[in-house]
Amino acid sequence: MTATRPGLARRLLDRMLVTGEIVEVEEVAPRMRRIRIGGEALAGLSWTPGQHVRVLIGDGGGLLGGVLRTYSVWAHDPTWEALDLIGLDHGGDAPGARWVRAAAPGQEVAFTRPDGSFVLREEARYHLFAGEETAAVAFGAMLRALPREAAAYGVVEAERPGDHLGLPRELTRVCREGALAAGSAVLVDAVRALDLPDRPGVAYLAGEARTVQAIRAHLVHERGWSRRDVRTKPFWTPGRRGLD
Repeated sequence: MTATRPGLARRLLDRMLVTGEIVEVEEVAPRMRRIRIGGEALAGLSWTPGQHVRVLIGDGGGLLGGVLRTYSVWAHDPTWEALDLIGLDHGGDAPGARWVRAAAPGQEVAFTRPDGSFVLREEARYHLFAGEETAAVAFGAMLRALPREAAAYGVVEAERPGDHLGLPRELTRVCREGALAAGSAVLVDAVRALDLPDRPGVAYLAGEARTVQAIRAHLVHERGWSRRDVRTKPFWTPGRRGLD
């Protein structure tokens, strides 16, 4: 098989992905880093709070010699010619964790345009958020976009108190303290304990897939919500690839 020529690879990269440069990195929680990517190509991007991008990382042998990893967008304004991602360093040697740890100003970054339907339903009576660290970034952007008069409830789980990402609105915070994040009973029980209005609103559930399913089951079977009022975004689950 003929290897892709460098010039052709560059043209393909520019056509399929947006290319920018890391201009700032900040630790926003003990295991989270805000990574600001800038460049002229970012000026015209369209983004709705809650959407994500997929970053081309490393030389893992996938698309154009790399692998794609998904990150929710924390903030973007076309006038900045920049967008902010927040990456979670969950430890280990996975490509995404390595990229978050090694990110530094001056590095080139290629990523897909913002995408995804995990966004606010503006007509909701109220908004319910539930998820762990991997969900907090999307939640932050969505909460920031809510009108001041819109009611919001929710629970965010983290490993320890200091691991929580600061959010624009106050949601209930819970901690696993060593319990598994997969199939988290801590998060499900915290949602069950919420004092919500009698009529359903719209729920946004994100994070580990089995936990998301358990919270949705609680809302549908125990609180009588319609499935169409529960939006889900499973980012990960142990032993499976291919989730966002």
